[in-house]
Amino acid sequence: MRTFLLATANEGKLREFNHAFAPLKMRFLSLKDFPAAPQVEETGATYQENARLKARALAVFTGLPAVADDSGIEIDALPGELGVTSARYAAGRPYAEVNAEILRRLEGAQTRACRYVCALAFFDSATGREETATGAVEGVVHDRQEGDQGFGYDPIFFVPEYGKTMAQLPLEIKNRVSHRARAIEQLMALLEGR
Repeated sequence: MRTFLLATANEGKLREFNHAFAPLKMRFLSLKDFPAAPQVEETGATYQENARLKARALAVFTGLPAVADDSGIEIDALPGELGVTSARYAAGRPYAEVNAEILRRLEGAQTRACRYVCALAFFDSATGREETATGAVEGVVHDRQEGDQGFGYDPIFFVPEYGKTMAQLPLEIKNRVSHRARAIEQLMALLEGR
């Protein structure tokens, strides 16, 4: 089993990555395992730039190959308000409160189309190898919060194909259809040399 760093303290993301990468015999530690790790400022203009900044800095700090992500929700009725700044939009507030605010703001909106976008960056400071992958999934902002299997914006991100929010989908399905799952699939292929 090879050990990597996942540049997050989010337990939900850590579970997703460990579940997805288990067949490759890859195990991820999180930033909780490195309390002195630096806080990497997301100064990039794109998801890919932010993911690369974090992967590089944390691989150098920990000495482990690192995978970092930057992801966000893009809501057509709120152009430019979330996206690459989705985490900062929440500003440390509980996501139930942030999601309720979004639902209030979308009352009467003509479109509720949205998408999740995820960019992953891999960096190994020992070899200098760097890889990036991107995934996206289209959805609709639901009319209420439902489900407790996800995190962040998952309770309002409705996946029409399944008739459920991301927070209602079992991990096995989410790990096949989510933006992060699609980026993970690309990254796995790159790391396997396919």
